[in-house]
Amino acid sequence: MSGFDAARLQRLDDVMAGHVERGDVGGVAWLAACGEDLDVGVAGVLTRGEAAPISRDSIFRIASMTKPIIAVGALLLIEECRLRLDEPIDELMPELADRRVLVEGNGPMDGETVPAQRPITVRDVMTFMLGLGMDFAAPWPQPLLEAMGAVELGDGPPQPQQPPEPDEWMRRLGTLPLLYQPGERWLYNVGSDVLGVLVARAAGQPLEDFLRQRVFEPLGMADTGFWTPHTDRLGSCYTRDPGTGELVVYDAPAGQWATPPAFPSGGGGLVSTVDDYHSFARMLLAGGRLVDGSRLLSPVSVEAMTVDHIGGDRGGPSPDGSQGWGYGVGVQLRRTGLAPAVGSYGWAGGLGSSWANDSASGLIGIVLTTDMFTGPFPPPQIIQDFWTCSYAAIGD
Repeated sequence: MSGFDAARLQRLDDVMAGHVERGDVGGVAWLAACGEDLDVGVAGVLTRGEAAPISRDSIFRIASMTKPIIAVGALLLIEECRLRLDEPIDELMPELADRRVLVEGNGPMDGETVPAQRPITVRDVMTFMLGLGMDFAAPWPQPLLEAMGAVELGDGPPQPQQPPEPDEWMRRLGTLPLLYQPGERWLYNVGSDVLGVLVARAAGQPLEDFLRQRVFEPLGMADTGFWTPHTDRLGSCYTRDPGTGELVVYDAPAGQWATPPAFPSGGGGLVSTVDDYHSFARMLLAGGRLVDGSRLLSPVSVEAMTVDHIGGDRGGPSPDGSQGWGYGVGVQLRRTGLAPAVGSYGWAGGLGSSWANDSASGLIGIVLTTDMFTGPFPPPQIIQDFWTCSYAAIGD
């Protein structure tokens, strides 16, 4: 691997700092690795109007960047034959057995239904084809999300202190019909929350304990979890009032991530740091190996995780069809600009984060900010600029 061009790498640092100086975000930490070269930078403050600066060990709410980690947890159990991709989930998740399916997937939740043609499988859950979730192609508001919000299952940005404990969460989810037949259409987010419960039940222990023992400790991810006692290193998370555009605090350091949640959300519940997430990303780029040469996952599992599984016209994570979906990650199918490259994989978090691996160039990129996205497409300029500058800095 060629590594970075030093002069171009300086441009990355300058551009990222510029976004903070202009007030685009309150604070940011970023990491770009290529070959033996590593660039880690920080800018801004944990909370606007206060002096505490962002540091390399600052903790961020990584939201949907939780999804790839949950997928790795499931793959560990698949390798141990405690889960099987094409096996129905009915035994472990009776709440989702014998489903009814809406005739009109985007229609009202009390619309006409028909029986599911087959059970939901582990593969359906891992590829977001279980028939439940957010439809990126459908108009808003979406009836399923409104129904989920009404019974406190989560219908928008992560709110870890809202949902009930996992068994009750599943019971309530089981009262709702599927929008589509299992395997028929890709729908976002709910699959990862279901997968988190499935992993816990298959492992016979709480999700947070399983991840700590099987993923975080082997990778040295000491600051990653569903909450943090280190609120002095956790910044405020900001959003914009949709009516006025005014910047408001979505979550304060002593807010929803300061105490353990009843429901550890596999869809968006984790906090982490740039170095912790780099350990996770580096393991995947190394085909499942840890830095000491031992193996967390097999290369076959990593390959299966990072290739497209949906294809065709069954929906997907990008409106232009440039991205497919693996297990917990978006997969770039065609290039739409300087970045990302075809074959790269990763995902973003709506509370202000982005990660991807590019195996062809050996690039790992991670950017964590204090400011929520205003929508899924396009990503904020700071995220776009991070990827443009990171790719442009790769040497000959």
